[in-house]
Amino acid sequence: MRYLPLIWATLWRRPPRTLFTMLSIAVAFLLYALLTAVNAAFNTGIEVAGADRLVTTGRYSLTQVLPAGHIQKIQSLPGVALVAGQSWFGGYYQKESNFFPQFPTQIEPYLAMYPEIVLPEDQKQAMLRTRTGAIIAKTLADRYGFSIGDRIPIIAGIWPLADGSNNWEFDLVGIFDTKNPKDRSIYEMMLFHHEYFDEARQFGKGTVGWMVVKTRDPAQNETVIQQIDALFANSPHETRTQTEKTFNQAFIKQMGDIGLIMSSIIGAVFFTLLFLTGNTMMQSVRERIPELAVLKTLGYSDGGVLAQVLAESLALCLLAALSGLALAAVLLPGIAAKLPGFSGLALTPGAFAGAVAIAVLLALVVGLIPALRAMRLQIVDALAAR
Repeated sequence: MRYLPLIWATLWRRPPRTLFTMLSIAVAFLLYALLTAVNAAFNTGIEVAGADRLVTTGRYSLTQVLPAGHIQKIQSLPGVALVAGQSWFGGYYQKESNFFPQFPTQIEPYLAMYPEIVLPEDQKQAMLRTRTGAIIAKTLADRYGFSIGDRIPIIAGIWPLADGSNNWEFDLVGIFDTKNPKDRSIYEMMLFHHEYFDEARQFGKGTVGWMVVKTRDPAQNETVIQQIDALFANSPHETRTQTEKTFNQAFIKQMGDIGLIMSSIIGAVFFTLLFLTGNTMMQSVRERIPELAVLKTLGYSDGGVLAQVLAESLALCLLAALSGLALAAVLLPGIAAKLPGFSGLALTPGAFAGAVAIAVLLALVVGLIPALRAMRLQIVDALAAR
């Protein structure tokens, strides 16, 4: 601890240079924290997928609609417990920036196969009784100030009403939450009756976008998958059935390999940072060669000089990294509040530990060469400026 004032003084020997270097490191770690949080949010949907849930889509594309009659045919198969059809509504509330997912579905079977969704029984019954009813996630209700009894106007992006209007209205009869608060971002959506949607829309009547299937025994998933797809083989509306986890993985991959993209960005940033910080440390030690020689003259060992330079590098990287992480922790809740489906954005303990490990590694890499140079310094040559 007695060497801390000396390390601090040498670190701020050139304040502008130190400040700008620390700012660069802080921005890099801010980017690391933000991208890591986004990647974790994407993967959350994969991890919470139900083992007993399957998803049936059109064989060739998720945009290939299927006849609603498929629901009853699938329901009749052995091993199938429940089936609910769904479609992507694609509307927004008041203005396009107020977008969140909305899905018409068969409410009763859907809620039965998603026990992680918690809806009070009286609100569930009200939903089942109300043709134009809708239920919405608590996070969305809090964000937009919705309360039970409100009439929510949604402007359709895909499905106009039969009269050509895009202005749909729903009666909010329930607000649901999740058993595990960490899962809230996965279920940030609004649900309403497929029957009302199908009757009121201008086109596409009698179809659904996909079907969620609950099996009686997850061990029989593969058998049920084969039965479903065989049922519609060689028909005009062939299907492709997958486990919910596989479906979620495939859906995310349609947007690209998120993990690889983010790792590439972070890698490029830290590769550039390596040279920037390394140059700063090299220049700092080069300017202090006579001072280091004086320290050795006063009795500092070669190992002591090596440790001091490494400690300076470690202080530079750690302080800047912690600043970037602290800024990310402040910004993430605000970002999450603006992005539907990302309410769980946060700096996790694992990401924090990884960032600290990267900062330490960065400090050792950029500080080792100048530290070795300082350790091998010859007093006579240094004082003679040779």
